[in-house]
Amino acid sequence: MSNQPADDPLTAARWQQACRALLAKLIGEFAYEELLRPDPVADGHRIALSAGGPVYRFAARRGAYGSWQVEPGSVRRDGEPTDDPFAFLLAARQLLGLSGDTVGHLVRELTATLLADVRLAAGALTAAELAELDHTTLEGYQSGHPWIVLNKGRLGFSASDAAAWAPEARQLQSLRWLAVHRDLAAYRGLGALAEPDALYREELDPQVLADYRLLLADRGLDPTRYLLLPVHPWQWDETVLPLFAPWVADRRIVLLPADRDLRLPQQSIRSFFNVTTPLRRTVKLPLSVLNTLVWRGLPTERALAAPAVTAWIHRLRDQDAFLREECRVVLLGEVASVAVRHPYYAQLPEAPYQYKELLGAIWREPLGAHLEPGERGRTLAALLQTGADGRSLAEELIARSGLTARDWTARLFAVMLPPLLHFLYRYGTVFSPHGENAILLFDRRDVPVRLAVKDFVDDVNISDQDLPELRGLDPAVAGVLLREGPAGLCQFLHAGLFIGVYRFLAPLLERRCGLPEPQFWALLRAEVLRYQDRFPELADRFELFDLLTPQIDRLCLNRNRLLLDGYRDRPQRPHAAVHGWVANPLAATVEQPCPDAVPAPREGVVSPAP
Repeated sequence: MSNQPADDPLTAARWQQACRALLAKLIGEFAYEELLRPDPVADGHRIALSAGGPVYRFAARRGAYGSWQVEPGSVRRDGEPTDDPFAFLLAARQLLGLSGDTVGHLVRELTATLLADVRLAAGALTAAELAELDHTTLEGYQSGHPWIVLNKGRLGFSASDAAAWAPEARQLQSLRWLAVHRDLAAYRGLGALAEPDALYREELDPQVLADYRLLLADRGLDPTRYLLLPVHPWQWDETVLPLFAPWVADRRIVLLPADRDLRLPQQSIRSFFNVTTPLRRTVKLPLSVLNTLVWRGLPTERALAAPAVTAWIHRLRDQDAFLREECRVVLLGEVASVAVRHPYYAQLPEAPYQYKELLGAIWREPLGAHLEPGERGRTLAALLQTGADGRSLAEELIARSGLTARDWTARLFAVMLPPLLHFLYRYGTVFSPHGENAILLFDRRDVPVRLAVKDFVDDVNISDQDLPELRGLDPAVAGVLLREGPAGLCQFLHAGLFIGVYRFLAPLLERRCGLPEPQFWALLRAEVLRYQDRFPELADRFELFDLLTPQIDRLCLNRNRLLLDGYRDRPQRPHAAVHGWVANPLAATVEQPCPDAVPAPREGVVSPAP
């Protein structure tokens, strides 16, 4: 008889289920990035990992951009069913060209990701129940990045840390605050928040703010010489206290009690919704945990520039009638920030980048303040979730809308594409509209009606061309936003949205809702052409930023971890890898090449990964 507690989510059945799904994802995404080249056989596909080694067979469906959807449960090793991703990784390490140290870390990330998947399975809701959740609560039921295989590794977190602070733990948490002397800290605020006291009056209860100031005064410190900011308890214990000890000792950094608000982490794990007072701002904090491709810190210069970037993005929207009145796009501004420099690491530009992102905070506008009566927000990523009953959230919303899958999908594109295309074509500016940065607003019938976008200072990029709209940028904005060539700028839509989300949504809608995938991509192309017909005066921009080109570079997110950067330290954040090309389903005529017909690989890096 098992001694496992009845309420323990880690059961053999859930572990096997999680392994089965992750093994299918691993094979599919590694094949998409051409880390593996499966051979077609009569009963599906096969991979011979080495001479005399195991042979894996599986069933898979090919899709747009040369993608693979491997059927969970179809994988066999030497003819026997298998659901062990660890055995596959170890058997494939020579074929993949992995070093021993990389494999060692991969096993840890793989285990942590599976543990998180088990916790998600233990608390899974039906699709109908998911559809009833608000935006804040729904974050805790999402499975993470659909493209990156090891998407919940969170290196640095213990099992207890994950149980307390991971989004799937769904634990309401309080945050302590710090007072940091202005010798070390700087503040930036937008508009009415130009002075920090204005922010504190809105984000803290009056008594809490008074208590913080009294605590400083009782220690003989001048409260006016200090800036206040919340700190993640893990970051305080693991990073701030060990690395800022000299300034804690001389009381230029003072740990304060928790405020009175409870918060929930978003999928990024470092951003928090305020549940107690929902109209207070979301706070984004540095967290020196390695998750997906990067350490989840908060770069000092970018934190300080965030309000200026928001002011510029808002100004573009507010002065443009199409964005303001027709699209009614919501831009969740990063309206205030505090950044704290480490005096020693600030003098070491060649130090690992994680040591330049240690302490600070960004306050972002909450979605709830922008919702109209009857509207409900859901991240784009939520559409990919499947409930405990096997129904996807997308099909549940389509059923509730009363529309056909085709009409609902056309409406989705009509909501998402026009504002994103307008920023690209008119202003040479792109967001990274991946599944978490893009938030859909639905009406009472669960029909998409508007788009909200977030994460500006980290994920907004601008053209490197001499466009009139980009001349005279505020130096605070121009100094932090990355500039990209036309093809690179288009990749933020292709990789961040079309490949990063729609590549998974299209087969889901075909499988669950009967919408043929070719129709999905035809609808998307039609929406791009509809925008171009609407604004013929931008014809030169349509040619410059060509989203309809027959081929695009294949961006690779898993290849970066496995082969380019591994787990080594570096002075800058890593970038997504480029490996060869893929056919663009938005082109007028597209012939999806078979794996053997793909052009010879061209290696390189492009802008930061979505």
